[in-house]
Amino acid sequence: MQEPQINPWSSTPSLDIEKTFAEFGIDPIAPVLPELPEIPYFMRRGIVVGHRDYLPIARAIRNKSPFHILTGFMPSGHPHLGHLMVMKEVVWHVQQGGSGYITIADREAHAVRGLSWEKCDEYGKEYLACLYALGFEGQTYFQSRNNRLKDLAFEAATKVNFSELSAIYGFGPDTDLAHADSVITQVADILYPQIDREPAPTVVPVGVDQDPHIRLTRGIAHKMRMFTVEERDGYISVRSKNAPEATMEAVKKAFPHAKKYEGHVDIKGAQCTDVKAKVREIERAHGGFAFFTPSSTYHIFMPGLTGGKMSSSIPESFISFHEPEAMVRKKVMSAITGGRMTLEEQKRLGGEPDKCSLYLLNLFHMVTDDAELAEIRRKCTAGEITCGQCKKETAERVVAFLNDFREKMDAAKDRIRI
Repeated sequence: MQEPQINPWSSTPSLDIEKTFAEFGIDPIAPVLPELPEIPYFMRRGIVVGHRDYLPIARAIRNKSPFHILTGFMPSGHPHLGHLMVMKEVVWHVQQGGSGYITIADREAHAVRGLSWEKCDEYGKEYLACLYALGFEGQTYFQSRNNRLKDLAFEAATKVNFSELSAIYGFGPDTDLAHADSVITQVADILYPQIDREPAPTVVPVGVDQDPHIRLTRGIAHKMRMFTVEERDGYISVRSKNAPEATMEAVKKAFPHAKKYEGHVDIKGAQCTDVKAKVREIERAHGGFAFFTPSSTYHIFMPGLTGGKMSSSIPESFISFHEPEAMVRKKVMSAITGGRMTLEEQKRLGGEPDKCSLYLLNLFHMVTDDAELAEIRRKCTAGEITCGQCKKETAERVVAFLNDFREKMDAAKDRIRI
């Protein structure tokens, strides 16, 4: 099997963010942020760093127009603090007016990790409890139980071949067909809100390692459209992609200054946004999907307590939501920090918070006040605080957070349906 440049199933991704963005066409998110009426802390603090086509989402938030927010979780183990950021991002977008969707990717967990369906159910319920504890409102489903999703996946599969999957994911002759099928199911997940509700801009928050799924879905969404709409010099051109003849006639009739040619309709005196909206309406009226190409945001990984990525296969690297308090404290006190080799060096040179798993844990989740976080950073870099003292303070924050969060998870269990 050819090794892909980005592997969504790797437990230890080591990606150069700038290089990856440049290579795969991911844009930094900072230039888009002024479009938002409010900038959430995970964007303000540089946790969410990139995007594909986020501008329509930012404008939908600002203009209070419809949009969807979807992400998925593969239930391959108990949820932990490493999963919390994307959950918070989904909840924030729902609070900004988005229609929320969560998929539990049990087909992927079964195909790729070999988990039993019973374990997928068990872990999936825990993920949903976390989301509800954070305040999620919206639709949730397990892939294996959603027949409309599976029908959409079958339709999407007609637009991709195995060579394309091999180029994106490194699939080879030894790849299980179920693994490939799980990829197409994820494509359907991303597009699903647009068939469950109305077609609308859809954003999918992910880690950078999941970008192959986004790229594949954006391409397939485009292929599943009947038309492309292009702004030319002085007119709008609606071009057929094997669209039925009746739809071409409908486009021509919809605009008084339209002229129909072989394979396209050209329209003068109209706004591109108006033409796109009408063409979508016509496409749907004739059985088409009229998908908006999905958008995405990309967050950096919160490092594991032992270095590298938080991984369910390395228990010491993460803190799960139901660990005993003594174990939580032990893991925090044993975590890798950005401290110096000796106390004298720490006082003289200061610590290196950007290399410290606990500072980043505070940045991601444990310290909500920006001023308080800035003071922690200042004291660290000035050598005014030792790693031992910082560990104790962080342990108290984590324990308090988990006690509160577990109560909310327990209270949310009645909402879970599978």
